[in-house]
Amino acid sequence: MRRQLARWFTVAASAVFAVGALVLPAQAASSPSPSVVGGTRASQGEFPFMVRLSMGCGGALYTRQIVLTAAHCVDGTGSNTGITATVGVVDLRSGSAIKVKSTYVYQSPSFTGAENGNDWALIKLASPVTSSSVTTLPIATSSAYDSGTFTIAGWGATREGGGQQRYLQKATVPFVDDSTCSSAYPGLVTNASICAGYVDAGGVDTCQGDSGGPMFRRDGSGSWIQVGITSWGQGCAEAGYPGVYTQVSTYASAIAAAAAKL
Repeated sequence: MRRQLARWFTVAASAVFAVGALVLPAQAASSPSPSVVGGTRASQGEFPFMVRLSMGCGGALYTRQIVLTAAHCVDGTGSNTGITATVGVVDLRSGSAIKVKSTYVYQSPSFTGAENGNDWALIKLASPVTSSSVTTLPIATSSAYDSGTFTIAGWGATREGGGQQRYLQKATVPFVDDSTCSSAYPGLVTNASICAGYVDAGGVDTCQGDSGGPMFRRDGSGSWIQVGITSWGQGCAEAGYPGVYTQVSTYASAIAAAAAKL
């Protein structure tokens, strides 16, 4: 039987490399869950806002000191010094990697499970990331960019049940309308979600370990803008089941208000 899973990756308690895959230290999370299936390796500096989190999730720099990720990747709101954010590299083994500890986590107060919406959280870092090789990723504040073709990226599995990746992977996926997505996922909270993927053929998708990472596209001026947060789906890249992403524009005001208080 297929399972619907939030795209978080349960990892071992010690960090080791094996066959090119990265196994990262575990952090408690509020749900189990689903790099990018059907993708290619990203180039160094291509997505300078990408963040890898030590609990096995992704994220993006909302500000130079705050990471936007998925609510199901964290274990509630409060002081937390146990998360390490890795930024500035596509190769997690790189000696150039910038690593910063967390100080505080804010989980959406309305979160009750990835499939119910409100799947967003903020992680405050101990210090700002000041490197010129790193940038922030603006979020969509309206639905103007909530369709079209999106880019997804992450260090998660490249196949369902596979290992975490050493190198950042990327792919593009098309928007899937609410009606089609609701056929795949009855009860979908449409005002909380954006669906994306190749519904008929499958083959390209986020997967285990990509949770919390951004789904993004170019805005009217050609700059990257975040429209989604990798949230959940049935399996990885299965035909008939697109990926489901938190609709950032729905929560943009709440995210901004929470960030202002961190």
